[in-house]
Amino acid sequence: MPAHFARRGGLTGTDYHSSMASHPASEPSRDGLTAPWLVFWVAFLVRVAYITLAHTYRVRPYDDHFAFGFEGGRIARALVEGSGYADPFANSWVRHSGPTAWLPPLYPLLMAGVFKLFGVYTASSAWVILVINSLFSAFTARTVWELGARFAGPGCGAWSGWLWALYPAAMQYSVKWIWEMSITTALFAWVLVLALRMRADAKNQTKRWLLFGLLWGLIALSNSSLLLFLPVCGIWILLGTHKQRFVLRDATLAAVVFLGCIAPWTIRNERVFHAFIPMRGNFGAELYLGNGPGANGLLMEYNHPAQAGDQAILYAKMGEVRYVAMRGALARKAIAADPLHFVADTLWRVYFFWASVPHDSGSSSGLNSIGEDFRILNYALISVAGLLGLALAFARRKPAAALFAWALLLLPLPYYVINVAARFRHPLEPILCVLVVYLFQSAERSQKQAKNYLG
Repeated sequence: MPAHFARRGGLTGTDYHSSMASHPASEPSRDGLTAPWLVFWVAFLVRVAYITLAHTYRVRPYDDHFAFGFEGGRIARALVEGSGYADPFANSWVRHSGPTAWLPPLYPLLMAGVFKLFGVYTASSAWVILVINSLFSAFTARTVWELGARFAGPGCGAWSGWLWALYPAAMQYSVKWIWEMSITTALFAWVLVLALRMRADAKNQTKRWLLFGLLWGLIALSNSSLLLFLPVCGIWILLGTHKQRFVLRDATLAAVVFLGCIAPWTIRNERVFHAFIPMRGNFGAELYLGNGPGANGLLMEYNHPAQAGDQAILYAKMGEVRYVAMRGALARKAIAADPLHFVADTLWRVYFFWASVPHDSGSSSGLNSIGEDFRILNYALISVAGLLGLALAFARRKPAAALFAWALLLLPLPYYVINVAARFRHPLEPILCVLVVYLFQSAERSQKQAKNYLG
C-alpha cells in the first residue's frame, strides 16, 4: 500500500479516528475525508467512453424494444403517449394493459422525460439515460471514498473510491442497464455517509435530518425494497446523537419530509386502484413467479406477463390489483402444500445472492464458459472478502460495523423469499467495496508488522 495514502493530509491511522469528532461535514479534502473531484471525473468519463465506444446504447429492437427499460420503458412510453402511468406489459398480445403500480415512479418518470426530449426507444434516448446512470455511478465513487475514510481512515477511502471508479464490476449496471440500480445505489451510499457524518459531529444536524428524510423519500420512489433498512438507520443515528438538543424534533421533521415525498404516489394509487398501495403493488405476482409450481429458486420468467401471452391477457382483463391478489393466493397455496420445497428454494436464493446467480450461458463451452466462471469467481470473492472484512471490523470494534451489518442482513430479505438477481446486490456493493479494501489493508499491515517484529 503506497505510504502517501496512509499519510494523506498529515493524519496517521491512529490520530485519524481521534480527530473524527472535530471535523464538520464540510471538511476540506486535505484531511482525507472528502474525495477530490478527480475521482468523479475519471469515473464519469470512463463510463461515458465505454457507452459510446462499445455502443451499449444500441438496444436490440426485439419484442418491440422491451429490453429498453423493460416494464419501466413501457410505462415511460405510455406517459409520453398520454396513457398515464400505465401499460407495463403492452406487447403483441395486449396493446394497453392498464394502470399500474408495478414499479415505483422515479425511474420511469426520468425515462419519460428523456423520451419526451429525444424520442421513444431511440438510440439517442438510450445514450442519454445511460449517461445519467453513469453520472450517479461516478458520484458514488466520491461517496464511497468518504464512506471508506470515515470507516477506516484516508487510505481505505482513497483505495475504495478508485476501486469503485475503475473496477468493471462496479460500473456494469451504469453502462449497460436501463434500470434504476445506479441511482438507487448512489442515493443509498449517500445515506450511509450522511449517517456517519451525523454520528461524528453535532453541527448542522437539522439540515442533515431534513436531507436524511429527502434521500429516503427518493430511495422509496426508486426501489422501495431498501426501506427495510430505514428504521435501523434512523435508530443508529439517534443512539449516537440522543443527547443533542432538538434531536427528536429534527427526526420528526425528517419523517415529515419522507412522508411528503411518498404521499403523492400513495394518494395516486388510492385514487386509481381504490386500494392502499403505499409503494408497489406487485408482491403477490412476484411471490408466485418465485415460488409457484415448478419453482427452482429462480424466477419463472416463462410465466411472467412480460413473456407469457396468456398472462398478459389475463392481467389486462382482471386489472393489476385483482391479478396480483389471484397470483399471490396461488403462491401461498403452493407454499402451504410443500413448505419444505419453499425452504429449499429460499436457501438456494440465499446462496445465489452471495455466490452469484447462474446464467444460461454458464453451461456452454469455450470462452463463454471461461467468462461465466470468472464472473462467478469475482462475484463470490467480493462477497466472501466483504463478509470477512465485516467480521474483522467487529473484532476491532469499528463503530460503523453494526450499521453495515444491518444493511447486509436486512436488504436481501425480500429477495430470499421472492426472487434473486445479481443486480439486486448492487446497492450493497459500496459497503462491500469498503470492507474488501479494509480487509486487504489490514492483512498488509499485519504482514508488515510481522516483518518488523522478526527483523
